[in-house]
This record gives sequence, C-alpha cells and structure tokens, in this order.
Amino acid sequence: MIRIVCLLIGYAFGLFQTAYIIGKLHGIDIREHGSGNSGTTNMLRTLGTRYGLLTFAGDCLKCVAAICLVRLLFGKSHADMLPLLVIYTAAGVILAHDFPFYLGFRGGKGIAATAGLVFSFDPIMTVLGLITFFGIFFITHYVSLGSVMVYVGIMIEMIVLGQIGHFHMTQNLLTEMYIVTGCLALLAFWLHRENIKRLLAGTERKTYLHSSKNKKE
Repeated sequence: MIRIVCLLIGYAFGLFQTAYIIGKLHGIDIREHGSGNSGTTNMLRTLGTRYGLLTFAGDCLKCVAAICLVRLLFGKSHADMLPLLVIYTAAGVILAHDFPFYLGFRGGKGIAATAGLVFSFDPIMTVLGLITFFGIFFITHYVSLGSVMVYVGIMIEMIVLGQIGHFHMTQNLLTEMYIVTGCLALLAFWLHRENIKRLLAGTERKTYLHSSKNKKE
C-alpha cells in the first residue's frame, strides 16, 4: 500500500507540465511545435535558452519536491525501505510527466524529472550523473545520447552501490528497486527510440545552449 501512496504522490506532482504552461503563457501549445515534445529540449529550441532552462528547473524541482514530501512523511516510519519509496515516487512523477491524462497522455520524455530523482537520491550518483550527461552533451551536443546514457549509468551505479550495502536495505528490497528503475530505463529508451534511430543514422539534431546556434541547425 505504501508503494502505491508514493506512486500517487509522485503522479500528482508530475502533472505540473512546465513546458506546456510556459508555452500557453506565450500563446502556443509547445506540443504543436518542433519535435512535439513537452520538455526542455523542445522548449529550448522553440522559445530559447531562458525558457528551456526554466522548463528544466520546473520539471526537475517537481520530482525533488515530491521526494522531499515522501521523505518527510515516511522517513522515520519506513526508514528501512526509504530509497525504494523514493524510486516509486520518482516513477510516479515521470509517468505523469510523460503521460499526463489531462493532455491526452502527450507529455515529455521524463529526463528532467529523472534529474530530480538523481539529485535527490544519492550524492555519489548526482556527481556521476552530471559528469555523464554534460560530458556527453558538451562533446557531442546530442541531448538524447546524454539522456539515455544517464539511465545506463543510473542502473550500473545503483546496482554497484546497492550490492556493497550503500543503501542499507535487504536484498529483496534492493532487487525490487533495481526492477522499478530498470522499467524506467526501458521507458526512457522507448520514448527515445526515434532519437536512437537518428543517432545511428547520423541524422540526429544537435542542441546548443545558445539559441542562435539552435536556429541554424
């Protein structure tokens, strides 16, 4: 039951669609522009760096806020399984972000929300996640490649840290956490399937922090 509660808390927070709201404030539906994705990259390309970064912050912080609430509510009563509950909370946020029911289940791809999970989950994974994403992004300028590789890193880091006792949970809870996280990783890869095809074909569009460069691409 506690898992479902955390999932629902996350889902409620995840329904805050930053890109969609910003787009509407500017008289557009962001999903009708660019890639049709309600997320950071499409916002950056459509309305510029300022609003792209604002979108990232909003989508990241909604996951952080949901996790903070769960820690506050269950940190003492369920301390033995708190990392698992954090993952369920983040899963709810990501599912709501990707498939908001009130927008016809058309949302984003959940990477900024995943960043909120990483920032809230563990400092070691936060550092490694930042190195992975920005290292790949600044070298290749492919957001999609950095995004999917972050999930690869999350899975490896989580399993390694879990098996050496870093999370202080029993093996059955660790295994459950790996499975839920693995499902999120598979979802991310599925939502990026067209990006992956373009990466393999060498036709994926690059993204830059400077709006003028994005318009030239």
